[in-house]
Amino acid sequence: MTETWVNLAARIGADLHLDLPDVGGRRAALTRALREAVRSGRLAPGTRLPPYRSLAADLGLARNTVADAYAELVAEGWLTARQGSGTRVALGAQQPPPARSTPRPSADPSPRTVHDLRQGQPDAASFPRAAWLASARRAVTAAPSEAFGPGDPRGRPELRRALAAYLARTRGVRTDADHIVVCSGFAHALRLLFGGGVLHGPLAVEGYGLPFHRALLKQTSTRTRPLTVDGDGARIDELSKTDRTVLLTPAHQFPTGDPLHSRRRTSVVEWATASDGLIIEDDYDGEFRYDRQPVGAVQGLAPDRVLYIGSASKSLSPAIRLGWMVLPDHLVDDVLTAKGEREAWAGVTDQLTLADFLDSGSYDRHVRRMRQRYRARRDRFVTALAEHAPHVHTTGIAAACTPSCAYRPAPSPPPCKPRPAREWRSTPCRRSATPPHASHPRTAWWSATRHPRTTPSRRRCKHS
Repeated sequence: MTETWVNLAARIGADLHLDLPDVGGRRAALTRALREAVRSGRLAPGTRLPPYRSLAADLGLARNTVADAYAELVAEGWLTARQGSGTRVALGAQQPPPARSTPRPSADPSPRTVHDLRQGQPDAASFPRAAWLASARRAVTAAPSEAFGPGDPRGRPELRRALAAYLARTRGVRTDADHIVVCSGFAHALRLLFGGGVLHGPLAVEGYGLPFHRALLKQTSTRTRPLTVDGDGARIDELSKTDRTVLLTPAHQFPTGDPLHSRRRTSVVEWATASDGLIIEDDYDGEFRYDRQPVGAVQGLAPDRVLYIGSASKSLSPAIRLGWMVLPDHLVDDVLTAKGEREAWAGVTDQLTLADFLDSGSYDRHVRRMRQRYRARRDRFVTALAEHAPHVHTTGIAAACTPSCAYRPAPSPPPCKPRPAREWRSTPCRRSATPPHASHPRTAWWSATRHPRTTPSRRRCKHS
């Protein structure tokens, strides 16, 4: 194609919206429009304007018209022009006065957070920025052109293949890329399954669990039935043949922190087989273990009866909205129908980056590094509790990021030995929170009431 000034302007220019009236001189109209854009603050001081050739092509004006308008505004002090820097809005250009707003009463500044002990909060400062950026560069460079068009609702095949290999190696999951559907996390998966009409209630759930899961299921009008939770996980013997689906966290139950016992793993698979039921396995914190051998996924015991869900929210960051569902064969088409042809949640570039992150081994290295870091933090936390709050009992510390604490009341201090009323001062004993003599509180607590003349000779309790 022949290179003309119009083609050149389209290639090097930048967009600038200006409304020019249809009547009057073109130069005067352009000058007024630019001046008003600067005066109103729409073009802030220092904003670079498009080259005059580009603006002339966009507005359908002659190049000399735009060049003369720029020169006039430079002479008036609205714009500045410098060789190599282009034409910019002058720093001293007139700006509109700031809008007056009703002053709001100043709120007390929020206290500084010293220790954040909220659940589900991974260490954001430890995100592997350099490794993630390197994977993003490699992935985007090597990606085919079709990756940036409408894609497969299953997710990018590069990520599904990488996930199938990784989950088989580290979690014992038995699947292939065709049975994996990429989503945006566990909550998105629940919305697809129950809000999209793939599954229906009633749903058996663990008696303890994450509150937002219950709220999400309530929004989809899914009826739930709680199962008792003890030190071995959910009570599988409470499942009946009328139940069709059960939601479990076998690797790390929240908030108790205990894994599902091996006998109960076998029992829940037997229940699903006998009753034609389905197990939804939330692999919550399954990759973080400290003092015990890794616990494999229940999905490996019965791939046709378990729907496995995982995400990168804890291992990498909740800001990376990526999760995955490993589906039994009979649910794949229903989930894809509920998801739709256009992926509205998980971005393609993040999927490609995570695929490279897994294939390159960066994900393994990051998880192992974070496992050591979280273990060191857990040890410091448990040591501090034992030193400063020995009456607090911790559970679920063998794995994951969230230990559970239970308050055990400290033993009460021995009461002060009762004495004759004249020896007691009108000030209560500082060691005991109850009157020293429960049977005669007035004698022990307020001796001055009964013996007003003995006030100078009152003595303190020996514990005061």
